[in-house]
Amino acid sequence: MAGSVSRLESLAPLKEKEFRQYISFRIIYIMALRMVATVVGYKLFQLTKSSFAIGMVGLAEFLPVFSLALYAGHVIDKSDKRTLLLRGVIGYAICVVGLVVITSAAVSSRLSVKHLEWLFYFIIFLTGLLRAFTGPTTHAIIAQLVPRNMLPFAANISSSSWLIASILGHATAGFFIAWFGVNTTLCIILGYVIISIFLLSGVKPKPALLKAAAGRGTWESVKEGLVYVFKNKILLGAISLDLFAVLFGGAQALIPEFADKILKVGPIGFGWLNAAIDIGSVIMIITLTFFPMKQKQGHKLMFAVAGFGALIILFGVSQIYWISFIALLFAGMLDGISVLVRGTILQLTTPDEMRGRVSSVNSMFINSSNELGMFESGFTSRIMGAAPAVIFGGSMTLIVVVITWLKAPRLRKFEY
Repeated sequence: MAGSVSRLESLAPLKEKEFRQYISFRIIYIMALRMVATVVGYKLFQLTKSSFAIGMVGLAEFLPVFSLALYAGHVIDKSDKRTLLLRGVIGYAICVVGLVVITSAAVSSRLSVKHLEWLFYFIIFLTGLLRAFTGPTTHAIIAQLVPRNMLPFAANISSSSWLIASILGHATAGFFIAWFGVNTTLCIILGYVIISIFLLSGVKPKPALLKAAAGRGTWESVKEGLVYVFKNKILLGAISLDLFAVLFGGAQALIPEFADKILKVGPIGFGWLNAAIDIGSVIMIITLTFFPMKQKQGHKLMFAVAGFGALIILFGVSQIYWISFIALLFAGMLDGISVLVRGTILQLTTPDEMRGRVSSVNSMFINSSNELGMFESGFTSRIMGAAPAVIFGGSMTLIVVVITWLKAPRLRKFEY
């Protein structure tokens, strides 16, 4: 009976109408984001036959996200979060229109490969500007949608919805490219973004909670959020561990090259391979939502990240599609533990009036590490080759775990 009550409690946030509306928005919008990443990666590799070009996409998105993260946190905390998020999504729709235009036959046939490549970088840079604000806002707004006692469950549901959307986005993008082509797929993505705008419009405006800082300067407000994260050793340790694991162990940028040159599969196989980590993550997060970890979460986090690194090495040495897929699938399951523990720490340890700034610091470390990791993968692939680059990244992840185990005992012993 107790187990049943616990499972019912884990779904309690869905009783809140606005949270349901927000989750519906989040699923459709994240699907669109992930589809854009898949389509742009696929198209650029077809144009250039270079993983370095995909790495440059990561750098183009990393620069604005990282540069604006701290300022964005200040803006988020003093703004109506729903309105700020809505404006960002509308801006993203305009960027997708740009991608539709440059991939149309009328425009792409008149441009050189180099010009098309730089147009892709420019538009992705603009999406990075928007993500600097929208990414942290999607985390910060949750506390205004559910009662505080539901926050851990809301964080789990939010993480699960992100991963489900990511899987659907990666996989369906591969199918749509195969069936309809790149330009039509981008038109479908634009439709998804428009639907997400209507869904988010159903959430009422959420007033700013940053009252005390109204008279303070921007830098003082920004510094307050940064200092808070660096003083919270458990949160800092979790963020740092994830940062370096994703920076070195992320192999997403090299999947198009592995699919094309090593595993020799088409766009559908590429789409599923691209979604494998997310499939594993959502399996794990849904499992842990109904059967939550009750002790030694920090200890389990360390072993999960180490296992992730080992499985990335397996992916790097594999030349058989099903082995590569399974390696990424199980890597995703272990990554799901990291996502869940870090997300719960973030929600439970952050004061309401600082959620924008703390979420932005988290975004600066975690979200930007994905894009910088793409650049790192593309760069090391150019020097070493794709497979050695992935093996190197997995090995570095294992080294990071060993260092964290020794240097961050509070995180290793952490429980909630």
